[in-house]
Amino acid sequence: MLDDFKAPPQVPLRPPSEVMRLRRMGASFPTRLSFLRSLMRRLSSENVQVTRPVWEVCADGFGHAVYSLDLGGFTYSLVAVSTDLPPDQRTDRVIATAWDTAYVLYDGVPSADEIARIVAAAPKQEASRYTARDLVLSRANKSVRLWAHVVDALRAGNQPDRDLVAQTGYLMRTTAVYGNGKFGIADRACIADRPGLSGPFAAEMLTVWLIRGFTHDLVEHVGGAPLDRDLKRHLGIGNSTGLGMAPFLVSHPLLLDAWMQVRETALARVRAVPALSPDQIARFYTLVTRAAQHLAEWNVPDEIAADRIATLRREFPAFAKTLTPELMLGASPIDAIIRASERYSIDCQELIVALCLEPFGDLIDGLTDCMATPFTPQIDPAMACADLSALITRDWDWACEIDYAAPNDCARFWYVSEAKLEPRLGDRHSEPGGDRESPLDIARQVQALARDLGQDGTVAAFLRRHPQHRCAVRRVQTLALHPYAEIRDNLIGEGCLPIDMLRCKLAFFGAAKFDPKSDRWTRITLAQGAPLWDELTEADDWWLPTFAA
Repeated sequence: MLDDFKAPPQVPLRPPSEVMRLRRMGASFPTRLSFLRSLMRRLSSENVQVTRPVWEVCADGFGHAVYSLDLGGFTYSLVAVSTDLPPDQRTDRVIATAWDTAYVLYDGVPSADEIARIVAAAPKQEASRYTARDLVLSRANKSVRLWAHVVDALRAGNQPDRDLVAQTGYLMRTTAVYGNGKFGIADRACIADRPGLSGPFAAEMLTVWLIRGFTHDLVEHVGGAPLDRDLKRHLGIGNSTGLGMAPFLVSHPLLLDAWMQVRETALARVRAVPALSPDQIARFYTLVTRAAQHLAEWNVPDEIAADRIATLRREFPAFAKTLTPELMLGASPIDAIIRASERYSIDCQELIVALCLEPFGDLIDGLTDCMATPFTPQIDPAMACADLSALITRDWDWACEIDYAAPNDCARFWYVSEAKLEPRLGDRHSEPGGDRESPLDIARQVQALARDLGQDGTVAAFLRRHPQHRCAVRRVQTLALHPYAEIRDNLIGEGCLPIDMLRCKLAFFGAAKFDPKSDRWTRITLAQGAPLWDELTEADDWWLPTFAA
């Protein structure tokens, strides 16, 4: 009975003023709470079997295939379409109009007519329209160099070079994985209550995992031989993600709060563990070794990111040396580890957080049921203006201290491009379009609200006089109840790096091997090390996978 439930002990959560800063969010690592990990555990618990009822692919790898599985009492199918893409049309940019492969996650088992419809529509992506049976729409391009090498090696009767596989880590990378009603596909509400797909982005993560399996099948088909299982497991799915994803965390404050609350509650629980068992200590040491190897294998050309990885490579071994038997066998060892980690860089601190969560699945995995939220921000019109003013003083001091008259503090503006209807970031002082600014300047809005608010009357009366402050009032009242709902930084300042928002969200997906190409887009790897279709009984031991010889 619910009345008998007793929450596990926990220490106080890390304060939002510390956690919700862009620099720390941009140091996020995947954890066992990430959406892809949660999905794999669900697939494993149901002993899901993937079948391939359709394979209409020529010797050169062009055609279509269908994969089906049963999850939570429903059947889902991935329709995968592979086309012959001329080299001059291959690009990861959002302006692309053609791709090597295209995909639809379908609700049910598609008939021959439905397959024909999807095969015709999917390669056109947003130039086509879809139905409510289509749950997710995606596309992917080959990693040309690795793809060619793997095909050549298999045709020659060899396995591909391990170093080349390790350097890239995927055969294809997606440039979009669309859900939630885009281009006519099903709204999330259609599947939000379904077991297995009720969590955030579960349908999208299922699509990614199935796409990964299709890339394995396709390269083996073209190469005419099977891949070594270890090599195959290391080949995940790449992804190119840009500014289009960044505003999501701003426009979904309650969802952001749910994600952060779950992670911080999980950390608070493991910090309260009074002592570690010998098995937990052994597990911890194994994961420390794995994380160090993962850092050694993580190489990127971006200078800023490379410097941060180099710092991690210096600091993490120093951290590992502190994990003495005395510490690990002492009282509240995880709490002691987190406290001691404050001496290291933010990147190292957040890696240690992810590490500390990993051995405690029984204690924290159930929290992932709280990562979706049915609620939306609401205005409380009866609140006294004096109380609203007090909330601003308590929670928004950082916003009210910014000087938006200074060029550096209003240097950027967010807008939506006409060509692709995607979010973009402009330079206010050198580019046109500031008059079409998207309302992502939350801190500036709250500061303006504070100037006009006063102490008398109710919010309802105030908003009758000042309706332009409705958004800011809603944000202030929402944050009062959901402390991790706001990014506590100036999102239009010169120092705002969208890559930090991207990394935070992608880490919750389960992404690793972040490879920034600028401060506005990055490549990542998903499902690297994840179980293959016949390995779901081993679904939960692939945090920060490594590929040591």
